Amino acid sequence: MTLTERDKKVIWHPYTQAKNAMPVIGITSASGPYLFAEDGNRYIDAVSSWWVNIHGHSHPYIAEKVAAQLSNLEHVIFAGFTHEPAVLLAERLLPVLPGTQDKVFYSDNGSTAVEVALKMCIQFWSNSGVPERKRVLAFKDSYHGDTFGAMSVSARSIFTDAFASYLFEVEFIDLPTDENIADLRQLIASQADNLACFIFEPLVLGSGGMLMYRAELLDQLLELCRDKGVLLIADEVMTGFGRTGVPFATAGLHNKPDIFCLSKGLTGGTMALGITTCTDKIFEGFYSDDKLKTLYHGHSFTANPIACTAALASLDLFLGEETQANLDRITRRHANFSAKISGHPRLKDIRQTGTILALEWETGTDTSYLSGLRDRMYKWFLDRGILMRPLGNIIYLMPPYVISDEDLDYIYKQIEIALAEI
Repeated sequence: MTLTERDKKVIWHPYTQAKNAMPVIGITSASGPYLFAEDGNRYIDAVSSWWVNIHGHSHPYIAEKVAAQLSNLEHVIFAGFTHEPAVLLAERLLPVLPGTQDKVFYSDNGSTAVEVALKMCIQFWSNSGVPERKRVLAFKDSYHGDTFGAMSVSARSIFTDAFASYLFEVEFIDLPTDENIADLRQLIASQADNLACFIFEPLVLGSGGMLMYRAELLDQLLELCRDKGVLLIADEVMTGFGRTGVPFATAGLHNKPDIFCLSKGLTGGTMALGITTCTDKIFEGFYSDDKLKTLYHGHSFTANPIACTAALASLDLFLGEETQANLDRITRRHANFSAKISGHPRLKDIRQTGTILALEWETGTDTSYLSGLRDRMYKWFLDRGILMRPLGNIIYLMPPYVISDEDLDYIYKQIEIALAEI
C-alpha cells in the first residue's frame, strides 16, 4: 500500500476539503530545492514548503548541528531552567533585528508568536493602569495565523467565517496608498486613545494575495502611531530572513517596531519554533513585585533545545556571503522575468518584492481561494514537476535561496506556457 493510500485512511490535512481534493503526494526524501515522491517524480519546491525552507531541504550543516544536540539535551522545561542553545540564539538574534530589541520570548510557531505579541501589548497597558487601551489596529487583508487571537487580527474570510462570533473586534484599515494616506492617518488619530497596538505584515501581505505596498507609506502610519503611544508589532513570520531581499522587511523603515514575531525561516524549515521579541520598555511593564503583572503564557516545548540549535545553524547560513549573494541573484532574476512578461494580456498584475514574485491572472470571474482556476493551475504545475500553491488566481514564487538559475529558468518558461494554455 502506498503512502497516499495509507494517508487517506488516517490523516486530516490542513486547508483541505477531503471529499473532492486531489490525492496527496507521498514524499520519501528531499534535497536542496527538490522533493522526491514515492512514484519516482521529482518536484521543484517553488514555495519553500509554505515559505519555511530558506536553505533547501536536508541541509547537511543544520542536520549535523541538530544531530549533535540530540545526543546532549533534547528538551527541558523552560520555566525555572535555561540552556545554551536558547541563550545563544537570543544573544545572536537580537542584534540582527532592526532597531533595538532586548528580550526574546519563545513559543512554537507563527500563530503563537502573534498570540504572545498581542497579549504583551494588551497586558502592558493593563499593567500600566490604562486598561482602556485594548483595541488592536490591523490591515483589512492581513493574515496572522489560525489561533483565535491571530484570527481576530486577520482579515475576515472563509478561514474565519465559522468563528466570527468568537473573534474580538479590531480596527481594520486599508493598505496605505498616496490617495488614502491622509484619511488613514486621521482615522488612527481619532482612535489612538483606545489603541493598544498596530500589528502589520511589513511590505507584503502573504496569504492575502502577496499584496505589496510602499515602505514610506507604512512609515507614515508607524510615525503617527509612535507619536500617539500605540505599540508597534511587526509580523515578520513570512517576510523575515531575507524574503523581501533584505534580512528583515522593517530594516528600511525609520520607525522601528516595539515587537517582532518570527517563525517560518527561523529554523531554515527544519522544525517548528516561534519567537516574539520586544524592547525593554515592554518588558519593564511586566517587571514587578506584583505577581498579577506576570505574563502568564507558555508552551510545553518553549525554547526546545533542538529547535533552537536548528535556528542557530540556519542563522549561520543566512548571515553567510553565499546566502546574501543568492538573495541578490534571485531578486535580480525575478525582476528581469517580470520585465519580460510585463503587459501580458492574461496578467492583471505583476508584483515583486525581493525574492517574492506574484503573478495575478486576469480572469474576469471569481478570484477567491475557492476559484476553480486555482485547482487547475496547481495541478498544471505539478504535472510539470513544480510545486506551486496558487492563492486563488494568483501564483507566486518564493523559492529556497539555493535554487539554481537553471531551475528558475525552467519555472519562468513554464509560467509563460501556462499563460498561453490555462
